[in-house]
Amino acid sequence: MDKINRVKSISIWIFIIPFIAVNTCLIMITQFHDLYPNREEIIHWTFPYFDGGASISRTARPYPSWLVFKPSMIITSILLIKYWLFNKEIIEFFSKNHKNVNKIVFFGIASAIALTIHSIFLGIKFDNDFYKLFRRVIMLLFIIFELVAQAYLVATFYSLKDKLINNINTNILKIKLYLVSFLIIVALISIPIISMPGDYFLNLNLKFFKHGLEWNYFLGVITFYLLTNLMWKKN
Repeated sequence: MDKINRVKSISIWIFIIPFIAVNTCLIMITQFHDLYPNREEIIHWTFPYFDGGASISRTARPYPSWLVFKPSMIITSILLIKYWLFNKEIIEFFSKNHKNVNKIVFFGIASAIALTIHSIFLGIKFDNDFYKLFRRVIMLLFIIFELVAQAYLVATFYSLKDKLINNINTNILKIKLYLVSFLIIVALISIPIISMPGDYFLNLNLKFFKHGLEWNYFLGVITFYLLTNLMWKKN
């Protein structure tokens, strides 16, 4: 089925592009200091996956980091929209009018739109509390929409696994189920924490925890798409 091959192809790029973009921004701002005209934006060596030395936005928003980050996230958003629409066609091929199809498409595309909005406004500075709240809400909506779409998709494929037995690796599907379940549990615990203002963490000296959680959660979310590529068998 052609749509399966397209989903396999798109999903690996949804993993690769943001992974390379985010880590390129990290390497640029920690290693290539001469690129940054504003010396206050420079970060010295950190590996935030472990030490939480900087947030993703802190590495991505200064010039020229955003020249890498913003186009990459917009391209990822476009690929995400295609990904969810192709999955809709795959589901409808095996089960016409499945009850979850519209939910998957709605939340999947909504997450892509939220990612685009977040990327566009990243680095734009307004000393306004409403604007800061708006950015946090958009990021929160992206996480919620993305997790809901992923959960519905995995649940749908699990319900159709007997029909998909010749097309998927059921062991990878189980891993995706465990991954999404873990991400949801972590989100329920951490979203109230992550959504708090940065000053709150600074006062409690917990900003390193918040940053480390952010980097590793990002890696978990995009790993879902790497598993998608591994789940579908070659046609």
